[in-house]
Amino acid sequence: MAHTRPIRAVLFDLDGTLVDSAPDLGAAADQMRVKRGMASLALADYRHAAGAGARGLLGVAFGVTPEHPDFASLREEFFANYERCLTQRTAAFDGVPALLADIVARQLPWGVVTNKASRFTEPLTRAMPLFASAAAVVSGDTTPFSKPHPEPLLEAARRLGVAPQDCVYVGDDERDIVAGRAAGMLTVAATYGYLGAGSDVAQWGADASINSPSALLKLLTST
Repeated sequence: MAHTRPIRAVLFDLDGTLVDSAPDLGAAADQMRVKRGMASLALADYRHAAGAGARGLLGVAFGVTPEHPDFASLREEFFANYERCLTQRTAAFDGVPALLADIVARQLPWGVVTNKASRFTEPLTRAMPLFASAAAVVSGDTTPFSKPHPEPLLEAARRLGVAPQDCVYVGDDERDIVAGRAAGMLTVAATYGYLGAGSDVAQWGADASINSPSALLKLLTST
């Protein structure tokens, strides 16, 4: 990961990068199926769609798209279900606690930039000790824009007091890399996250990719 200046801050996507929230997201959607007398689906059926939020999960559960006339009401039911269970099964990916501890030990500020709405992001990050050292948490509705627009990333950099070009952004979706590049940050694709079907990480244009959280430490050490 070529960089002429040292990395001064690290920013992360949330779902699929720092935490595995697919079990709670899938449960919220599956509860809707069971309520309607439909067969329960396995977590594996939902996992690949977790990064796409309500759109992806309702697509798996009911085969609907945002254009469906019932989508809005189904989405609100899904949101209500998820709000009730969002910390029951969600956990940090293996290696993430050690990664963040090392970042803190290096005295690098770190933060989160997610498209998840603050109604979910705030209670989740408050409930998990993992986020106690986060210097910034920017949700999908913190600014007027969401990724792939760069503004949420730029807002996080402002909150950290670090120039965007001195930040690295880590995410598991192409829109994370698009946003990071547009913000002038170094970008790292997390391939252990919720890669959708047919995702070709090599085409995203990230500066580097990692197949485990611990692999980020090697990149940070090399800068």
